[in-house]
Amino acid sequence: MNYLNIDEKKIEPVVKELNFLLADYHLYYQKLRNFHWNVQGKNFFDLHEKFEEMYVDARSKIDEIAERILTLRSRPMSNLSTYLNVSSIEESESALTDTEMVRELLKAHGLLLRRMSAVVEEATEIGDEGTIDLIGAYIRELEKTSWMLDAWNTDKVDKLLESIA
Repeated sequence: MNYLNIDEKKIEPVVKELNFLLADYHLYYQKLRNFHWNVQGKNFFDLHEKFEEMYVDARSKIDEIAERILTLRSRPMSNLSTYLNVSSIEESESALTDTEMVRELLKAHGLLLRRMSAVVEEATEIGDEGTIDLIGAYIRELEKTSWMLDAWNTDKVDKLLESIA
């Protein structure tokens, strides 16, 4: 792996974690599509649009992760059955309320952030700056999206009652 200046044997743990992240992102992407199609209620317009924005972003990240694996001279996982077996994210039911959908996404975000930290940890050990940079940006973006979804899902009445008590 001369052009990257990384020992090929040392790159295997990074590729393994990137493949797990790829699997997680595929399940996350499908969860977003599910929610985009099935959201109902007063928040339909806001969430339908937001979920689409999020799945378009996830689709882009899926491609970038796979391309990073290829850049590291390995092969990305590419079978749905494999994704289902190794992903830490589970499929979701379609008949959820809007707030349940957002809670499910926040749960998935926690799992994605954990997985991304594992990728960064492995990449740091071998000085893989390209992977660190790529995943670091994903972490920052996902944390911001999580904050926004959490703010949307926070009940103002509950917060007001908590502050009074």
